[in-house]
Amino acid sequence: MISIIDYGAGNIRSIEKALEHVGAQVQVTDDPLVVANSQAVVLPGVGSGGAAMARMTARGLDSAIREATSQGKPFLGICLGMQLLADHHEEGGVDGLHLFRGAVRRIPHGPKIPHMGWNQIRPLQAGLPIFADVPSDAYFYFAHSYYVEPQDQTGVAAVTDYGSPYCSVIVTEQVWGTQFHPEKSGDVGMQVLKNFVKWVQQ
Repeated sequence: MISIIDYGAGNIRSIEKALEHVGAQVQVTDDPLVVANSQAVVLPGVGSGGAAMARMTARGLDSAIREATSQGKPFLGICLGMQLLADHHEEGGVDGLHLFRGAVRRIPHGPKIPHMGWNQIRPLQAGLPIFADVPSDAYFYFAHSYYVEPQDQTGVAAVTDYGSPYCSVIVTEQVWGTQFHPEKSGDVGMQVLKNFVKWVQQ
């Protein structure tokens, strides 16, 4: 069972339907006990970093996420859900979940802000399970005004060019993070979700 965290923001139904489409059993929850006891966790995201962390902290979901990941349970953060894994989020000036070293900053320049629409990822590491059967030149759907600036580049699995290159995929032993929305990215997005479910089932 994969828990999708509902913290009062984000297109929960879209990711729920997408995961069900690729064969996952899912539950949408804001109960920290359910999250901590789940087989895997997905943190979707649309909205403000400060407001999202405030809601999660008030519900005890931040501690539940740290508990789940410390036990090695597969975790997928999407868009804001990936950003909140970092140490600090510039929007609202709040601490994140501290699951990887780095900060989240506003995109300084680009053709247009927010960065919204289809763009390519450029994988930096070969053979990662998140990219299995995903073309190296694939386009994904983005919608964001902030980006992750990792302190340690080890977990940066892909970058995307928008004005300048920024981290768009993070992979560590505990977490996968995508700045793009796989649930809105057609067949290649579905493949990323299939790869996540395969990780969960191992």
